[in-house]
Amino acid sequence: MLKNNTIEELLRKQMTPCYVFEEARLKQRLDFLKAMLPAQVKLCYAVKANPFIAAWAAAQTERVEVCSPGEVNICLKAGIALDKLVVSGVYKTPEYIDWLVRTHPDIGRYTVESMEQLALLFKAGRDTGKRLPVLLRLTSGNQFGLDEAELRSVIRDRDLYKEIDICGIQYFSGTQKHTARRVNKELAFLGKLCMELKEQEGFTVREIEYGGGFYVPYFQEEAFDEDTYLQDIAEEIQKLCDITDVVLELGRSIAASCGTYITRVVDVKTNKGQKYAIVDGGIHQLVYFGQMMAMKKPFLQKWQEETTQRKEEWTICGSLCTANDILVKQYPLSEVKIGDVLLFERTGAYSMLEGMALFLSRELPAVFALKEEGELKKLRPQIAVDELIFM
Repeated sequence: MLKNNTIEELLRKQMTPCYVFEEARLKQRLDFLKAMLPAQVKLCYAVKANPFIAAWAAAQTERVEVCSPGEVNICLKAGIALDKLVVSGVYKTPEYIDWLVRTHPDIGRYTVESMEQLALLFKAGRDTGKRLPVLLRLTSGNQFGLDEAELRSVIRDRDLYKEIDICGIQYFSGTQKHTARRVNKELAFLGKLCMELKEQEGFTVREIEYGGGFYVPYFQEEAFDEDTYLQDIAEEIQKLCDITDVVLELGRSIAASCGTYITRVVDVKTNKGQKYAIVDGGIHQLVYFGQMMAMKKPFLQKWQEETTQRKEEWTICGSLCTANDILVKQYPLSEVKIGDVLLFERTGAYSMLEGMALFLSRELPAVFALKEEGELKKLRPQIAVDELIFM
């Protein structure tokens, strides 16, 4: 949990609700992942998980994945080196690609999600006289990427695409994979594909960028042995490393633990025997993957809670005018009073991005960065939604 002096400083500076992202905790997480994975593995941070910490993550990883012009601009403003960028995304316009190729020639990788995107990148390379480094994205059975037959066809006809340097394959099949077995099955499939392309097409896959979708436990009732999980995966990753270079793209697994959402109790009541606490935040700002109508218990602390006091079950509700705005049901807390501060942990990834941010026109919460040396920096003030609607 955040230190008392940090929380006190936050409450002096800013009305709740707000987010705090911790640089030291992010570094600890990345150090842990690097220690658990084979030394050859490169890490790629998916900016979509949390753009506020992109600069911190980029400093500790070999690559960052961006999926929109907005994410590219965030990285440019953060001073992230262009050769670290993997320009991904299912929607790329000719204007977007032309802008990147002409003004940012050092982009590290582009992904090819379709034959249309292949033609788009080929044309951009031809028009500028540049050979663009690409990863062919292989679909896992959804709207993303190329069908395997298309991918093999592109590789077979690679001499027709002189302006395209096919560096390797990108593969991502989902998130929150809670068993190592599923991850290992995909890694084995990718290794087999590399060998087949070498034998059948004479093509060496120089790298695989794999979106592992590693599991993050968000709720107290979840039993998860992460050390064993990562050890099992590391063995299969090592086998793939013996075939090709491996880049592991992670977002949630890197960022989740570094974030805390802080909200304040603004009302308390008892309705039909159930104790309710209303907070100034809500589900428009706080989302946990697998939340299941607030039935599960997230990692939640009441600041300065008296541990010796008897605890009762409280249902924590947000400030929206909808019966769905419940953050957690029947959570054991000592007496809750107006003004109490609640801290929801593991909110560093997606949580602040996936809610109904504009619903009811509540303000967008402030965002703070707690730097490693202890400095608290405001990244974004509270923003009144009416100012966004009426410009």
